[in-house]
Amino acid sequence: MTFKAIVARQNSERVTAAVEMVEDSVLTGGDVTVSVEWSTINYKDAIALAGQGIIQTFPLIPGIDFAGTVESSDDLRFKAGDNVVATGWGLSQTHNGGFAQKARVPADWLIKLAPSISTRDAMAIGTAGFTAMLSVLALEHGGVFPDKGELLVTGASGGVGSIAIAILSKLGYRVTASTGKAAEEQYLRDLGASTIIDRSTLITEGPPVASERWTGAVDAVGGRSLANILSQTAYGGVVTTCGFVGGRDLPASVLPFILRGVTLAGIDSVRAPRAVRERAWERLAVDLDLDKLGSTVSVVGLAGIQGVARDMLYGKVRGRTLVDLGR
Repeated sequence: MTFKAIVARQNSERVTAAVEMVEDSVLTGGDVTVSVEWSTINYKDAIALAGQGIIQTFPLIPGIDFAGTVESSDDLRFKAGDNVVATGWGLSQTHNGGFAQKARVPADWLIKLAPSISTRDAMAIGTAGFTAMLSVLALEHGGVFPDKGELLVTGASGGVGSIAIAILSKLGYRVTASTGKAAEEQYLRDLGASTIIDRSTLITEGPPVASERWTGAVDAVGGRSLANILSQTAYGGVVTTCGFVGGRDLPASVLPFILRGVTLAGIDSVRAPRAVRERAWERLAVDLDLDKLGSTVSVVGLAGIQGVARDMLYGKVRGRTLVDLGR
């Protein structure tokens, strides 16, 4: 049996990727076979397809997440017909990922979807939405609740930012969205943002400790922007960090941590324990208005992935891009 997939190969030091027909025999290293119905394109996928160090073994099928229906399982937790989602782990690094019509993975990598979440919904949420919910859980763990004050979300028109705004606004938080795209203001307000600020206000060098402005933040940018957010966070506030499009360095001071008891919480969506994943997906089924996802989603087939990935590297993609494996 054969199926369609994008296969990444390394020729000399150059990574190339193309849609190919591949054999079932490539499906190794797992005890559950899934008929993949949907995947999505994340910033990490864009980096992988650009050959920037994500993929660790070649040839490999990229795609860091997928959702579909179980075809067969050697694990009693899953049976044929179950709708499941997989995000992170070794997908697109050492294990064939979601840019294919079939996948075979360890059962521990799969989460069974709630009846209210379809496989399409699961990828409209995807790694970005899962990361956003992990950020919300971290804010709550640190005691940052809606009555504490204003929250900031950076990279607001991206996948993590868009879904974070939708979740936080539904939970009753007052959300300020930071974006470099003035044309996206109505989009962000429709998601639930009450205030929009230009990202340029966060990227110039500021003092190590500034006036208290945010009770917490969900940051997907990193770099100078994150340093400024920390300096403006109120006493006892929590800032989550999950991205580095603005830089991998952190030119910050220890003063916000010492003088204000600020917490910087790193969000890892790749190796998060199964119990944490189950909790996050349970909360997503309740705390995310799936109707709001409609404005964040566009759809391509396998052949459209690389064009979107290139645009994503240059900040030209809004919201979520789904991959329909039936196309």
